Amino acid sequence: MYDRKKLAGIAIRRKKWQDEEVATSLRKSPPRLERFSTVSDEEIDLLYTPDPLSNFDCEEDLGFPGQYPYTRGVQPTMYRGRLWTMRQFAGFGSAEDTNARFKFLLSQGQTGLSTAFHFPTLMGYDSDSPRARGEVGMCGVAVDSLKDMEILFDGIPLDKVTTSMTINGPAAMVFAMYLAVAEKQGVPFRKVGGTIQNDILKEYIAQHSWIFPPEPSMRIITDILAYCADNVPRWNTISISGYHIREAGSTAVQELAFTIADGIAYVQAGIDAGIPVDKFAPRLSYFFNAHMDFFEEIAKFRAARRMWARIMRERFHAKNENSWKLRFHTQTAGCTLTAQQPMNNVVRVALQALSGVLGGTQSLHTNSMDETLALPTEQAVTVALRTQQIIAEESGVANTIDPLGGSFFVEQLTNGMEEKAMEYIRKIDEMGGMVAAIKQGYPQREVADAAFHFQRLVDAGKKRIVGLNAYRSEEGTPIPLLKIDDRVEKQQVARTKEVRRKRDAKKARACLSALKEGSLTPNVNLMPLLVNAAREYVTLGEMCDTLRETMGVYTDPAMF
Repeated sequence: MYDRKKLAGIAIRRKKWQDEEVATSLRKSPPRLERFSTVSDEEIDLLYTPDPLSNFDCEEDLGFPGQYPYTRGVQPTMYRGRLWTMRQFAGFGSAEDTNARFKFLLSQGQTGLSTAFHFPTLMGYDSDSPRARGEVGMCGVAVDSLKDMEILFDGIPLDKVTTSMTINGPAAMVFAMYLAVAEKQGVPFRKVGGTIQNDILKEYIAQHSWIFPPEPSMRIITDILAYCADNVPRWNTISISGYHIREAGSTAVQELAFTIADGIAYVQAGIDAGIPVDKFAPRLSYFFNAHMDFFEEIAKFRAARRMWARIMRERFHAKNENSWKLRFHTQTAGCTLTAQQPMNNVVRVALQALSGVLGGTQSLHTNSMDETLALPTEQAVTVALRTQQIIAEESGVANTIDPLGGSFFVEQLTNGMEEKAMEYIRKIDEMGGMVAAIKQGYPQREVADAAFHFQRLVDAGKKRIVGLNAYRSEEGTPIPLLKIDDRVEKQQVARTKEVRRKRDAKKARACLSALKEGSLTPNVNLMPLLVNAAREYVTLGEMCDTLRETMGVYTDPAMF
């Protein structure tokens, strides 16, 4: 791309500039930091010039939007054709509460739904389980049965609105209930669109809301891949998630590497299950964190697209171009929000959202200023949504594609991100793949070490966080917080017991018996059995308990 003689000349002139002008300037005004580095503590040079890009091939490494290797975006016109989907994560209290929040957000211009479930649902327990006491509706919506799902999506046409559901261990059960609701609305499965997270590997690495061991969990996931390929073709079957890996303290490179490695594991599992790669790979999607270091995040998103395209074409020999395209959702970084001076979080979120847009995201969630203190209020979530809308309508950044493409800084960051992430992937391959690496505790240790390193930098004041270890204020600014009424738990427990009392008990038992037998029989797809169970108002906890009997439960090995 560049003339090598000219590049050599630039390198000579840069050294002369540093030795003379920069050295003189530094004697008068010393640098404000001992070391300049990204949030991930990758060192940043004083100035970026084209000479380190001597091997950069514009066509091979950059290309055009909508063309391999998709560094500049997966659609030819990107946001000039259609803006990203604006999704605000919503879920609290009862299904009625969350349904009202869904409708409010849609009325304010949100273009897709994103559902947060409370912790008992995430762990596969009903609200009347002793394990659910005190947790019902607190950090998400309570969904125990088809009845709750019917209320949750009452008045929301599932052939018109796409829904993302953040759930992993019991993803198949919740998805079965969602399909049963669509059926009740008269919506054919082929018209149902959305995403279920369904990424169990990152649970073992970071978030820790698992139920079953890795091998049976992967079986359930490949059942979903096969079922959706034949019956729900518009559904994104896995949202391969780096978000929670980053929230646990990883660096940007680790988030990228471990997330892509998880994707490799899922593709290999699908192929091993006998599903042609081009039959399921186009409906895989990704979910990344937008952290505080603006340019590092943009480089991460660009590198992810290029890496996935090359992996799918060269490693898995996918022929369908849609199998090569990494489509991703972005959420701003919850771990960067501070309880101190919470209104500062509006600024943090705006910058993080902007990095997601400049990085070419297909879908975006912006955190609310109050989320480090409580679930978001209606006012806070409106400000978060308006942040996206202002970026889209007023900033001008959606007017052209990949506006930072060709930046010496961004291209070098992108190349470095890809190179370091691929080195991690090579190590994981040597261990036997991501499942084997998880069993050895490798990604877990890497993330824990990175989190510890960053905290030491903060504690030493080498990484400054406004309101926390810099520009502190003794007096906080009070903001209104959302409170979950204690009555939610009582009402939810009563509803779940009523569902069990009113349903056809014989049919419910037959569904659970069929599910148990199917789980013990190789090559039986469990999804049709789960959809049948959902139709008969079998509860989430009952489905999960049945599979706990046959598949076992996962206990995290103590890794030190």
